[in-house]
Amino acid sequence: MARKTKADAEATREALLDAAEDIFFEKGVARTTLEQIARHAGMTRGAVYWHFKNKADLFHAMSDRVHLPFEELTRELDAPQQGHTPIETIRLTLRHALMRIEQPRHRRVLSIILHRCEFFSDINPLQMQHRMANDCYRSMLRHFEMAERAGQLAPGVDATRAAQMMEYTIGGMLHDWLRTPEEYSLTERGRGIIDSLLDLLSRDTAEPSSPADGSA
Repeated sequence: MARKTKADAEATREALLDAAEDIFFEKGVARTTLEQIARHAGMTRGAVYWHFKNKADLFHAMSDRVHLPFEELTRELDAPQQGHTPIETIRLTLRHALMRIEQPRHRRVLSIILHRCEFFSDINPLQMQHRMANDCYRSMLRHFEMAERAGQLAPGVDATRAAQMMEYTIGGMLHDWLRTPEEYSLTERGRGIIDSLLDLLSRDTAEPSSPADGSA
């Protein structure tokens, strides 16, 4: 019986988070009330307060459902354990991240944080955006530093500059895509942009073939 009660409570909580996502996306965070969220979920406002202290608590719980830092994405791929170079780890992780962002829930929540969230109570959208960008930047910087130590970066490119260029590219790409996400696939276009930038940042390690390779 207790197990069913716990499952029911979790289902109620998820329904409220779904409703919050819908209303926040439609109206913006500041203009949304807990009453509207409860009504959209087919519940009372008391049910909201049973699970969440206030709107800010509900908002952060909604955001946490999709927030997955760069390092966790990297570990999820097991890229370092598969023998990939640091550059390839960055490439694979960013491709994976774009695929996640293009999923409906991730897209909607990211759009709420970037475009439909105002300063309100304990909600600071700029702080959240900075934290998300900083998570990604610090992780990419660590991998670019490994690439620099291994001599894998192009001449004149250091790890800091490489991480900054990639951060600015990804950030600009996300903001552009979120304005009209139906116009093109972020995964497909983003993959080409990421590949092109990483190729520019990386040292060309290809060596000319020799007669021993059987070439003319």
